[in-house]
Amino acid sequence: MPKLPKIKIPDLKELTLDKFLKIGSLREKIIKAASDKKIPELESYAPNAMALANHPKEQHLIITDVIDHENGFKSFVFGPDSSMGTEKLAYFNAGDYISLTIQIGKSIITRPYSFASSPKEALEGKYMISIKKVEGGFSSEYIFDNWKVGTKITASAPLDMLSYEALRDAPTIVAVAGGSGITPFYSMAQAIRDGFEDFNLVLLYGTRTLKDAVFLKEMHEIEKSCPKFKMVNILSEESIENAKKSTFDFMDELSLEEGFITAEIIKKYTQEISDYSVFMCGPGAMYTAVDRECEKLGIKNRRIRYGAAEEYKPAKSEDFPKEKAGTYSLTVKMHDRVQTISCSSDEPLLVALERAGIKAPSQCRRGTCGWCRSKLVSKSDSVFIPADIDKRRAADKTYGYIHPCCTFPIGNVIIYLE
Repeated sequence: MPKLPKIKIPDLKELTLDKFLKIGSLREKIIKAASDKKIPELESYAPNAMALANHPKEQHLIITDVIDHENGFKSFVFGPDSSMGTEKLAYFNAGDYISLTIQIGKSIITRPYSFASSPKEALEGKYMISIKKVEGGFSSEYIFDNWKVGTKITASAPLDMLSYEALRDAPTIVAVAGGSGITPFYSMAQAIRDGFEDFNLVLLYGTRTLKDAVFLKEMHEIEKSCPKFKMVNILSEESIENAKKSTFDFMDELSLEEGFITAEIIKKYTQEISDYSVFMCGPGAMYTAVDRECEKLGIKNRRIRYGAAEEYKPAKSEDFPKEKAGTYSLTVKMHDRVQTISCSSDEPLLVALERAGIKAPSQCRRGTCGWCRSKLVSKSDSVFIPADIDKRRAADKTYGYIHPCCTFPIGNVIIYLE
């Protein structure tokens, strides 16, 4: 290999045009004298290979097991689909979720689902999510009727929404769960038991009745063996006396409360804890209610975190202009075409897009990640964005950008879909 010429960089004070031009010629000589050997692919470098393994653009999964629960839930266990090029599953932290791409007829939709399994199982080639069937639900009814062992699914890499971070969160997490919002906390409880997470978890699990609580037996077993995990079942439509008539052989060992999750209940189970964070996952209405209770307790906003909510119903919002409820047109401008579809004020713009077969970017579906961010071309009064789920940046509000996943039409809407 020829010896590369050395280049002497003159002092800036002495740098003349002539000297500068000579630097350029020396640079050309160095380039010409360099080896023509092909440099390694970027993926071959260890840090890049690790990043690609943990953050793949997509993962191909195959259902290896389906578990039926008695209370309207099904758990789906996935493994890597090697026939499609996925040899290993990406690792996740408890509280993470994956976005699944599902084709229903001509519609291609995405749905975020929190992991219900332990991160330990990801290293063993297994993911698990748990889904509750919603009557009339666009995706859940299709999933319950069509997904079986052998069904192939395309998924995102694990995405962070509710995972624990020691530098940010308090040493104790008070988890507030409602309905299917239990899944990320079930994952956390397992991760603590398995030694993959190190924090204290107090779970306040709200359901209508005790029979509606999914993973009740499994979490009770974790509670008995793991001193860092405490579970409290809060029943909104059943008395403790009636709940104790259940056939579970561990009824006397459960901590039960009646009503809803209030500041008093949170305070009762955190009396000896000086600092804690509140993580919530469940219906959007629960977030609004628990936010008020946290305010009573003086919990700072930086200590409150939210998971993906169940589908938001705008009519339940106090600010929703009920006189504008109805069906409107949604004109979508894309780089290659313009399409006008109908949309109802009781469902987000994103759902209307998906129903019409328009593939729109999305991940969390709760306005947090910003993946579906789009330009609102029509006037701002053509849409309703609930204040309690509006997570847009200040600049986006100023310059007319919206998150279609949590934006509802109250007039004819025009958006530019990026």
